[in-house]
Amino acid sequence: MNFPIISSLILLPTIGALFILLSRSNSESKYQSYKYVALFVSITNFFISIYLWFIFDPNITNFQFVENRLWLHDFINYKVGVDGISILFILLTTFITPLCIISVNKTIKFKLKEFLIAILVMESLMIGVFCSLDLVIFYLFFEGGLIPMFLIIGIWGGPKRVYAAFKFFLFTLLGSVLMLVAIISIYWISGTTDVVDLYDLGIDPKYQNLLWLAFFSSFAVKTPMWPFHTWLPDAHVEAPTAGSVLLAAILLKMAGYGFIRFSIGLFPLASDNFVPLVYTLSLIAIIYTSFVALMQEDMKKLIAYSSVAHMGYVTLGIFTMTKQGVEGSIIQMISHGIVSAALFLCVGVLYDRVHSRMINTYGGVVNIMPKYAVMLMVFTLSSIGLPGTSGFIGEFLILLGAFKKSFLIATIASVGVILGAVYMLWLYKRVVFGKIANNELIKISDLNRSEIFILLCLALLTIFFGFYPEPLLKTIDPSISNLIETYNYNINLYK
Repeated sequence: MNFPIISSLILLPTIGALFILLSRSNSESKYQSYKYVALFVSITNFFISIYLWFIFDPNITNFQFVENRLWLHDFINYKVGVDGISILFILLTTFITPLCIISVNKTIKFKLKEFLIAILVMESLMIGVFCSLDLVIFYLFFEGGLIPMFLIIGIWGGPKRVYAAFKFFLFTLLGSVLMLVAIISIYWISGTTDVVDLYDLGIDPKYQNLLWLAFFSSFAVKTPMWPFHTWLPDAHVEAPTAGSVLLAAILLKMAGYGFIRFSIGLFPLASDNFVPLVYTLSLIAIIYTSFVALMQEDMKKLIAYSSVAHMGYVTLGIFTMTKQGVEGSIIQMISHGIVSAALFLCVGVLYDRVHSRMINTYGGVVNIMPKYAVMLMVFTLSSIGLPGTSGFIGEFLILLGAFKKSFLIATIASVGVILGAVYMLWLYKRVVFGKIANNELIKISDLNRSEIFILLCLALLTIFFGFYPEPLLKTIDPSISNLIETYNYNINLYK
């Protein structure tokens, strides 16, 4: 097809942001219209991505709907396209964004116009990351996403928002400086930054280890892997609910996607050499941050540390380089995107009513908010990987891939499943069950219509993909098979 559907997905949110920016009225009714414009644009983008998924041919392993245009002559082209891996992350992005916009009803008290602009611009940049087929274009989108998130945390965050925003920005930016140097080096070595050409040409083995470490410095911070994770709890605690949702559901997945697309795809020999390093850091993340989560009294911090543990499973599965492991990592990222978004929204629901995130503030919530208790239960059970939820599919495949590589590693990783059940069920028990711990809780109301709609959308997907993950597996299977075959071929060729 000649229609530039990928560019449309990237540009439409930015066009919506520009439309809102150029609207000058500051009346209350106009502020509501900004939300409707942002919602219309984001929903339209979601339907375009659904259409893209329907016309996408999962049996083709090459990139589809490729757009290639001159940008900087003889150096960089604007090149975008999708395969079975990237299209799922685009769908996740376009699905989560309108839910975030709906959720800002009560959470954003000032500068709603600017907040909506930041969300829409961020959607464009995040979609661009998953579509980029040129390293420089990828870098621009990858780092560009820092700016709106920095503003979201720094302007609309909590009391320590400036500290958290600068910590987030500096950690992630400093990690990416080495990646920029590596991209320039790749151009010097290979004469191109075109990802498809680099897959065909290959990169000289003598440079792969250094280049892999440079890319790893960026992806490890953004995943985040232990010990580069310390920015994440602060960012989550201070960010507004919508900011936490976008950060956990999508921004963290950009690094996981980068590991698959670039670390494995471009540097197979180096990836093989550094497998012990990744396994070690992943297992520490799974076990250590699970124990840290157990000690938290702030609900947001607990969920933030659980995100580090879940992303530890993702990196572990990716570097098993088995079909089950890599597919499980992608399913886990999609599931975590849905479930973590829901958990942060659930925390936001309580915070909007009681203005506290401390666990000891609550207790007996089921007596006042039964609908809320049911929704939170669904996402808690998915977070711990209960069969019948999307969380089980990803973790099961990752552990299956890990068992193929090492019984010891898989056994240690399995301990994280038990710890995850402990801290999440303990959180649920303290918040939902027991006697009503706070007289203020008696006055609060159960979920309203918009909250029910948002959480129900997320719950239905969680349960649907838990029982029927076939649409996801069918989409990614050919691309993953091709990736692993190419990886094994390169390893055997040079060894």
